[in-house]
Amino acid sequence: MAGFKRETHVVDGVPTVLYTAGAGEPVVFFHGAGTLDGFDFSIPWTERFRVIAPFHPGFGESGDDPSFTEPHDYVMHYLELFDALGLETFSLVGLSFGGDLAVRFAIEHGHRLRRLVLIAPSTMLDPEHPPLDILVVGGEELVPKLVSNFDVLKPRLPENPDLDFVGARYREAATFARLFWERPHDGRVARYVHRIRTPTMIVWGDRDQLVPVEQARAWKALLPDATLRLSKGAGHLVHLEDSTAVDAIGSFLR
Repeated sequence: MAGFKRETHVVDGVPTVLYTAGAGEPVVFFHGAGTLDGFDFSIPWTERFRVIAPFHPGFGESGDDPSFTEPHDYVMHYLELFDALGLETFSLVGLSFGGDLAVRFAIEHGHRLRRLVLIAPSTMLDPEHPPLDILVVGGEELVPKLVSNFDVLKPRLPENPDLDFVGARYREAATFARLFWERPHDGRVARYVHRIRTPTMIVWGDRDQLVPVEQARAWKALLPDATLRLSKGAGHLVHLEDSTAVDAIGSFLR
């Protein structure tokens, strides 16, 4: 990953790989339920911030812990990691499943956050507009739904996927299933969203096929002081399809 430095930190026995670049106030990025999109989209932020992008346990290059069976296990994992890194206060950006984790972290540890950005968080706040159940959708069907313009994702996909690539995708899917198979949506999260006092920006693509854009309005209703930004024509991976959204997030973080 050009421009990024790779680090490995062992957190309670779990090797956790993160990539970092830039200097300044720290900005942590939580990726979604897959890692195909990478971290290079955040390079513009590194001009003003120290960007820290960890792989969740069970995803990407990090190790795993089979005892992690609910999202709160990840909140505690990151609490330990941030303490080890000496991050007292920082900004947090979360995408999809990473947005779910960011919300949970902000509810419990909002005093440590300067700014919060939620990119199509998968936490369901609007039962009338449920997200796509990615646990029952096959990979060949799911991947094209990640974006509105498939050309932006195509360079990140190998023409002839080898066993390592397929195995990595299976591992990430299995980890996600371990967390959400029995409880796909936790209504308790919505109950405590009102506790988030951190200045927040909500980002969504209006052609999101995974988490309907209507959910953005539910978030805005619960976080009345939050900023809502919709990207016209963009899908779920709005940060890949709309560079102006990445710039807007950078401005908000400042």
